[in-house]
Amino acid sequence: MNIKENDLPGIGKKFEIETRNHEKMTIVVHDDGRREIYRFDDDDPDEILSNISLDDSEARQIAAILGGMVYKPQTLESIEMAFNDLIIEWFKVEKGAKAVGKTLGEMDVRQNYSVTVIAIIKKNQEKFLNPGADSVLEENDTLVLSGERKHLKKLTRDFLSQKGE
Repeated sequence: MNIKENDLPGIGKKFEIETRNHEKMTIVVHDDGRREIYRFDDDDPDEILSNISLDDSEARQIAAILGGMVYKPQTLESIEMAFNDLIIEWFKVEKGAKAVGKTLGEMDVRQNYSVTVIAIIKKNQEKFLNPGADSVLEENDTLVLSGERKHLKKLTRDFLSQKGE
């Protein structure tokens, strides 16, 4: 098995894994504890066959079952100092979130949350870089967001997660 490890500044770490059978997957460990696992097509390494997101507790339970590898995210202070409190985070729009069906303009993300949406990655992996105010958010869209941690947490709590009020 071959494992490549890369730092993702402002995000966490990425582990690219190729098994003895040449199957490929990528695990992204976010600094907030979330994990994303991607499984790629053996014939087309750019084609994602499936992905799953886990919170910290779920990931640790699965790691215990697998007897797996442990990664502890770096301290938030060192990342925030490196970016002067600016971070870049990926977040998937959850099922039932208030953002589903809304445009970025309706949410007024930049004005209300001091957060910039750098990109939207659709479920079919179509990418929209620097999306405009008329961009409509859908369930399972992955947003690449930039801002201060406290503003990102507020946006994700209010609009992007099921817990939105």
